[in-house]
Amino acid sequence: MSSHTTPAEPAAGPRAARRRLIRELLLVAGFFTVYKAGRLLSTDRTEDAFRNAARIWDAERFLHLPGEGAIQRLLLHGDALVTTANTYYAGVHFPATALFLIWLYIRRPAHYLWTRRVLAGLTGAALALHLAFPLAPPRLLDAAALIDTAQVYGPTVYKAAPAEDTLANQFAAMPSLHFGWALMLALGMIAATSSRWRFLWLLHPLLTLLVIVGTANHYWLDAVVAAVLLWAALLLVPKPRPSDPDRDPDAGPDPGSTAEPVQDTPVRGLPRPRSADAAVGAGQ
Repeated sequence: MSSHTTPAEPAAGPRAARRRLIRELLLVAGFFTVYKAGRLLSTDRTEDAFRNAARIWDAERFLHLPGEGAIQRLLLHGDALVTTANTYYAGVHFPATALFLIWLYIRRPAHYLWTRRVLAGLTGAALALHLAFPLAPPRLLDAAALIDTAQVYGPTVYKAAPAEDTLANQFAAMPSLHFGWALMLALGMIAATSSRWRFLWLLHPLLTLLVIVGTANHYWLDAVVAAVLLWAALLLVPKPRPSDPDRDPDAGPDPGSTAEPVQDTPVRGLPRPRSADAAVGAGQ
């Protein structure tokens, strides 16, 4: 006897895909909300933040790292250049990461899961360090003698006085998630693509590093610590294997694939294999 529920079966794929999408959106939004709320817990630790800033500044001089001012002086050669750097700092970080994750979710699901887990580990570790080690950025440290380029030239995402900023924690300089996320974006695109030009994605974290230092929002060591935390997260989260599916199984064959379909050709002398449905029916 034929079943009348068969026509509804094709809709299971789209429904499952929508459920996965909603789940991912809620997961990412929830994690980001927790992170933003957690960062605000250390906004009133002003003395600790400036004490730690002096220690970081002295440590960089002890390590003979180049002064952040050298990069800032390059930006200050022209108003357009420094304004572009401020705009890059304010406007590229979140949109670039969001577009990166969306592309992976649609085109490389296995790499998306890997990247999301790595970013979650990196961001969680960063939040713990923000709370344990509040740090004022170099633009607020008198010893650095640097210009707050965002306040002077614009655009800016921070209030002039950290105490007045209720939407952002200006004492969360270490590690730099601007750099950490940018570096993961580059590594993720290199891992998920096969173009001979894919290593050019490394220009994104390099440019981000020059921007965060030149605008005096971060120290060199902020980027170093972010890279170390990212390296630890990459060690802990298994990378997708070549055999892992990289497309939604409900989406059908990849329209861009040039591979020929596998033919179900029987081998001479052996019985023709049954379909999965026939095999299931026989076992009932």
